[in-house]
Amino acid sequence: MDIKRYWELLSVLVPQNLHTRYRGSFLGIYWSLLNPLIMMGIYTAIFGAAFASYYNDSITNYILAAFTGLVITNFYSASTSQALASVVGNGSLLNKIRLPVGIFPVSMIAANLFQFAMGIFPLLAVMTVIITKKPLNALVLFLPIISLTLVCMGVGFLMSALFVFFRDLGYFYELVCFVLWITSPVFYPSEIVPEAVQPFLAFNPLVPIIENLREITLSGTLPSLSSLGGSLLSGILILAFGWAFFQWLRPRFMDLL
Repeated sequence: MDIKRYWELLSVLVPQNLHTRYRGSFLGIYWSLLNPLIMMGIYTAIFGAAFASYYNDSITNYILAAFTGLVITNFYSASTSQALASVVGNGSLLNKIRLPVGIFPVSMIAANLFQFAMGIFPLLAVMTVIITKKPLNALVLFLPIISLTLVCMGVGFLMSALFVFFRDLGYFYELVCFVLWITSPVFYPSEIVPEAVQPFLAFNPLVPIIENLREITLSGTLPSLSSLGGSLLSGILILAFGWAFFQWLRPRFMDLL
């Protein structure tokens, strides 16, 4: 399967996914902004006064920090959960037409990435320029988003392959997403996490992505190259493992679809 053919399939599947998801919707892809904005308001009302001291005694900084954490965790949960069922959901099509099976989880991630690029990313870019007064920071926003996309693609391949064999996986994966959310410093600062627990947060690939995004958006400095590079390397390794696992199980898919 050459790259051109793969791209042609994506250009069909991604709009189809978005059209199916938002058919008859008034706001369309901009509904993706509603959840983080509402949750941001709730977190601020409950935790803002308590945690503002960790953000230069500024409620505004806490609001923006909560928003950046929410957009990362929401993107991860939505895109990987949709990728999980993508192969099984297209089983009847795969039994009729010879298609690269991996295109389906990729199309789900790509649809969410397009939605992110059209709705949330411009808001993050404007917010970054206003706060830091450095347009370069807005350009560097692409790096943590690339890391996030790589992580989601790797997990999407892994989960979609396993779901073919274990149809109860969706219920378990909801728990996994909850654990990743609660162990990510979304509504609380990482400084309050007990030292005994902090090493376990290193297993959460979303934590460095959130921290890098916050540093780019809320401070006048950029994350270190080691921090940005570490997130990218982590994303590449997760993608490589997920793709290898997907390819290993793929020959056994058709008997179960």
